[in-house]
Amino acid sequence: MRTTFRRQVTLIVSLLLAATILLGVSFWRLFTHYVIRERESSLRGTAQSVVWLTQTSAVSDDVTTSWDFLRTLSVASSASGNDILLCDAGGKVVLCAQDIQGCSHIGYQLPADKVEALFNGESPDLNDEAAEIYGQKRVAVALARTSSDGDRQGIVLVSVERETISELTTGALKIFMLTALAVFAVALLATPFLTNRETKPIQDMAAAARQIAHGNLNVRVSTNCQTEEMEELAVAFNNMAAAMQNADTARQEFVANVSHELKTPMTTIAGYLDGMLDGTIPQAEQRHYMELVSTEVRRLSRLVRNMLEISRLKDQGIPADKLVDFDICEAAGQALLSFEQRINRKHLNVDVDMPELGVTVRAMPDAVTQVLYNLIDNAVKFIDDGGTLSIRVERSGNKAVTTVGNTGPTIAPEELPLIFDRFHKTDKSRSTDRDGVGLGLYIVKTIVLAHGEDIYVTSRDGKTEFTFTLPLVL
Repeated sequence: MRTTFRRQVTLIVSLLLAATILLGVSFWRLFTHYVIRERESSLRGTAQSVVWLTQTSAVSDDVTTSWDFLRTLSVASSASGNDILLCDAGGKVVLCAQDIQGCSHIGYQLPADKVEALFNGESPDLNDEAAEIYGQKRVAVALARTSSDGDRQGIVLVSVERETISELTTGALKIFMLTALAVFAVALLATPFLTNRETKPIQDMAAAARQIAHGNLNVRVSTNCQTEEMEELAVAFNNMAAAMQNADTARQEFVANVSHELKTPMTTIAGYLDGMLDGTIPQAEQRHYMELVSTEVRRLSRLVRNMLEISRLKDQGIPADKLVDFDICEAAGQALLSFEQRINRKHLNVDVDMPELGVTVRAMPDAVTQVLYNLIDNAVKFIDDGGTLSIRVERSGNKAVTTVGNTGPTIAPEELPLIFDRFHKTDKSRSTDRDGVGLGLYIVKTIVLAHGEDIYVTSRDGKTEFTFTLPLVL
């Protein structure tokens, strides 16, 4: 299996090798072309000098008989490192600077078309002719020699071995290749280190993922990475791990709470039934205990019903066809009337502040009624005898704001963020909230959020208030 490390190393080495070869070939071609052009320019300069010498020689009509000119031509050939041939007007070689007394090159005839082209001011390619004369590849430049009145006097052919140019380009290419190999070697040595440095965070995340798969949700990876992308990935991984840990914690708490809520009534039911079956409970008292069993069964039924309602709201939300316009003040009044006996039993004061003309909202009436019922039930449950229950409805922009409050013990600040959680009870002993299952406020929040609205709670100075919003019909 190919790892990221091996893939990165292979990719970088391949790119370096391809780049080195491409640069080497390009450099060699460009440098060779440059050297040839420069050498042709040098050859042309030498040819022009020889033409000038022939034109200024005292015996310019027949320079081959002038020993001064011949010696000067020989010195010029040696000094420039170029081979010089002089041809007559017909293109026949008549003099060679290598051997002014007699040379095997003398007598060679240049092609007539190229001779004509030279006298017409053109620059034909004579490399092949020079190679044929000298028996080796050469770079050649030729210039026509004319008198002051335009008469043809001859041709100067200057050439040099191509091998001398190859030596220059080969030497430069060797220097380039040695430098490239040195760079390649350094890169090859550094690549594994750098690649391993880049892939290490991925390996750490893979190891952390394996630990998470084995149930260790506390594992985290370092966010001190070399690149922003890896740092973002590490942060996202840690956030995912934290979310999974929170979800697992919530799941464990949910299972524990459900188990507790189911265990208590089922234990009670089983105890009463066993007592009636084995005769521990007298026949005369069995009706009373059957009523207790019935109460616990209804409690279980209520728990299951609430859980199903929450699940439905979370999965489906509030259907659009269930949203209607209704007066929330009227709904609040009806919900309040259902608590008349409990309010009278605890001698509560009721403070109602709602507009006389009502406040029309667009929502699901049954769901909003359940919100009001749960909030009032929660308030009445925790109000001390003689306390005050308050309900307030008001308009705020395009929202209807409803507040249900009660006097009595306040909720601890650390409990406020948890007040809407499933099965959460501020009374850990469950003595005050014995009949509750810890789902009332969770259902309230679920319904309000399903409407796309918000709910919050404040608790201070002996007063607790739950406030939620609904869309106002203007």
